This record gives sequence, C-alpha cells and structure tokens, in this order.
Amino acid sequence: MRFDTRTKKPALWNILIQVIFVLAIVVLLVQRDARRYSALACILLAVFVLAAVIQLLMAFRGQLQYNPYSYNTVYYLGFALFLLFLFIALADLAVHILQSPDVYRPVEILHRLLGSSKTYMYLTFPFLVLFCLGLCVSNLSLIRHEGFRPVNILGIVLSFLIVAGTVFLFRYDYAVSGSMQEVMIHDLLGNLIAAVYLYYECMLVGTIAGGVITARYEPDPDRDFVIIPGCGMRADGTPTPLLRGRLERALAFRSRQLQETGKDLYFIPSGGQGPDEIIPESTCMKNWLLQNGVPEERIIEENRSTTTMENMQFSKEKIMAVDPKGKIAFATSNYHVFRSGLCARRVKMKAAGMGAPTKWYFWPNAAVREFAGLLKEHRGKQALILGGIIAAHVILTMMVYL
Repeated sequence: MRFDTRTKKPALWNILIQVIFVLAIVVLLVQRDARRYSALACILLAVFVLAAVIQLLMAFRGQLQYNPYSYNTVYYLGFALFLLFLFIALADLAVHILQSPDVYRPVEILHRLLGSSKTYMYLTFPFLVLFCLGLCVSNLSLIRHEGFRPVNILGIVLSFLIVAGTVFLFRYDYAVSGSMQEVMIHDLLGNLIAAVYLYYECMLVGTIAGGVITARYEPDPDRDFVIIPGCGMRADGTPTPLLRGRLERALAFRSRQLQETGKDLYFIPSGGQGPDEIIPESTCMKNWLLQNGVPEERIIEENRSTTTMENMQFSKEKIMAVDPKGKIAFATSNYHVFRSGLCARRVKMKAAGMGAPTKWYFWPNAAVREFAGLLKEHRGKQALILGGIIAAHVILTMMVYL
C-alpha cells in the first residue's frame, strides 16, 4: 500500500448517524421491558458494532492512503480493537438471552455496555503485564547503557500506572453495599475510571501500530529533497550514533534513488545550536555528509530550529525558495517518523518519512515519549473525547438505575 494516493479524506459521520439510530431503537426496545425484544435488541446492537469495526478498519486503511501522519490513524485502529471485543461480548449475551430468556432482562444489555470497559481491562490484563515487563526490561537496559535521566524511566512510570490502575479498579470494584444512590455513584465512578484507562490503552495501541507502519515505509525514489532532523551531537561536534543512523538512512535512500532512477536530491540537515553545543546540529550533519561524498552544492543547511515542528517549518521555507513543487522525504529514527510526519502535515508540507533503526533497548522508551508528545499536542481532542465518554456513561447509568 502506498501513502498519499487518495485525494479524499475518509469520513465517518455515517457511524455517528448509525449510533443515534441504533441506540434509539435499543433503548426503545429495552424500555418496553418486553423480554421477547431483548434478543432482537442485543443482536441489532452487535451487528451495528461489527459494522462499525469494519468501517473503522476501512477508514484506517483509507487514512493511510490519504495522510498516514494523522491522529485519526491512532483513533481508527485503537477503537476498532475495542469495538471488536464489544461485539464478542454482545454476541455472547445475545446467545445467553436466546437460551435463557427468563433469566436475562432487557436492561442487561445496558449493564453489558456500561461494564465493557472494565471487562476489557481485566481480559487484557495478562497482555498488559507482559507489555509492562518488556518496557521495564528495556528501560533498565537503557539506563545501564545511557545512564540515569528522568526521561529514561518513562517506560517504568507508564508500566506502574497501567498495572496500579488495573489493580486499584479490581479492588474498588470487588464489593459494594449501601443505598441505590450510593451503588449507582460507585458503579459510575468505577466505569468512568475503566473507560479513561481503556481510552488511553487504545491510543497507545494505535500509536504503536501507526508508528511501526510509517517507520517501515519506503518512499518512492523520485524525491527532490530529504530533510534530516537533528537530535543532539557529541561534545566534539560529531554525530551521536542516533544522529548518524538518520544520516546513513538518508544517504542510503539517495544511493537507491540514483541507482533506480538516476535522479539526485538535496539534503536538508535541520537543527540549531543548543547552549551546550559547539556548533549547530545542521553543521555537524553537513560535515558528516561532506565526509561521506555528498557534494556541497547538494546540501542546504537549516540552522535555526529547536523542535521537530520547527525542523519541518524552517526546512519547508528552504525548500520553497528552491523548488516549491519539489517532492520531499525525511529521514529520522524509527520511533520518531510518525510524529515528524504529523508535524510536517501541520505546516502544510506533504513529505514521506523513512525510519532509521535504533537499538532494541532505546526504541520502547522513545516510543512512550512520542506517545506522550502526541497526547500533549492534541489536548483539545482529548478533552472533547473524554467529555463525550463521561457524558455517555452518566446517561447510561441513569437509565439503568433510575
């Protein structure tokens, strides 16, 4: 599958319309409290959820073809996985209702919807534990090789939050007594905590999947420019292994393009000078490229940027001055491709990324850092979605208890 081959963005407004329509029918059937409609309502809801899964997966594929560096790719895949689980849960409930219609009341459908987040967390807990163990092992190896820094324990912190949150929820949900109002508030809080954890778990899965797919992508050998974002250098002004990996990836792409099409390109090393650096990162990269046979006239240095966003913004300015219609690629570390591409699209620059390999113990912690960066950059969307989750749970809880 090739990126940037679709001209129209996937639209999912039809899912919202289906949600309103199907939930209205289910609520109507459930409120009638007619047991003969329970199985029908549950089957109808399960079919809708399965249709939503298919549409989300199709939208995920379409988004990759339209713009792979988008937050939508994270949402589409993450929520498709959860809805697939919800379909299985509803299908199981429908079978039980058909087998024992006198045991399962219609309101059980709403209970199943409300408790789906907690059930999902409990069922995926073993996989989360394995994931957290892997994160901790990689973080310990990272600290052993690179030394201790607060940023080098992000994976350990995330692992603790994931496990502690699930354990807390299990203990909180273990037993409850009191008036109906107290039980309702208890269930509402427990379901909300589970839903928030589930949301971020889906985002983490979607981010990792999107990162892996974009990092493994190989741009077409027809580029006019390749941007190389900086990432620090040694005290003597030479590239670190991480930065050298990006440079080698860009150089390898140029060699492949020359061999297959005969077309040369311009290198744009991008990075300013930090307070503890003797030269700009762009100069460090330019020196390395010159030493490895790249002609100086094929290097356009960008030495002002201090962030990934500025790497893309200032590099775009350099490109527009040379060839506004030029095709662009960028070479960065594998864990950094997705967010770099997202930054490029935010400055309205269409560029295809390629990932340079990193050491096994470095990648997981770096991926967690990129995940945190993505969430920070989209606080508005986070607030909107979490607000919708809270509202939905409040409404469903009131329907169940009142």
